[in-house]
Amino acid sequence: MNYENIIYTKDNGIARIVINRPEKRNALNRETRVEMADALEDTKADAEVKVLILAGAGEKSFIAGSDLTELSTFTPLQMEEFIETLGQNLYTRFEELEKPTIAMIHGLCLGAGLELAMACDMRIASTDSKFGQPEILLGIIPGGGGTQRLTRLVGVGMAKELIYTGSVIHADEAFRIGLINKMRPPEGLEALTMDMASKIARQSPLALKWAKRSIAVGQDVNLNAGLAYEAMVECLLFSSKDRTEGMQAFFEKRAPEFKGE
Repeated sequence: MNYENIIYTKDNGIARIVINRPEKRNALNRETRVEMADALEDTKADAEVKVLILAGAGEKSFIAGSDLTELSTFTPLQMEEFIETLGQNLYTRFEELEKPTIAMIHGLCLGAGLELAMACDMRIASTDSKFGQPEILLGIIPGGGGTQRLTRLVGVGMAKELIYTGSVIHADEAFRIGLINKMRPPEGLEALTMDMASKIARQSPLALKWAKRSIAVGQDVNLNAGLAYEAMVECLLFSSKDRTEGMQAFFEKRAPEFKGE
């Protein structure tokens, strides 16, 4: 597929999807979502890719939300189809990617942008970023997972406040409530994100995959069931060549060379 709305690159085990509509503050229209889905499938299929970074082009916006010119024309049935394909379902596909994902956020991160960022494993933002779920101001709710993921990240009370009021908060407040993992001045955002991605990319792909699965399972089951799943995964990883390599490298005082086997 030829991409017109995103920039998709891969280098040193790190894939990057950049929403490239700065003139629209990187608002997500249907064409952009289709291209994102295609790039996501390529990332999933490429064994050389260990980490995915999601970002927005320009200096003003990560993703300012959905393209309302398009969204405002939907009938209820069209909205249902949209949610099940390029809306909520697409964000869940990012969440379920068996490789770590990092949202690198600069500027506005609103509506669908925040919902997509929350579907990533980590969020690293510039200090001038702004966050919010302003859908209530349009007479709707965050229908791309916002009512579910925001609650899990910041707690019920804070999620209700942000969703009920449509308030926009700054990066320092987002960091305080646990919405973002780290923040840096704009000039340091790229370096911080790449440092994090590089550290992750050096790890065993198998261990990363199963760690992500274990954490996800633990969100939906009770503690005992989560612990049982974790124990099963640990035993499974003890059968891998990566486990042998990792421990051998430790005793030999060298960096391990993981191959995902």
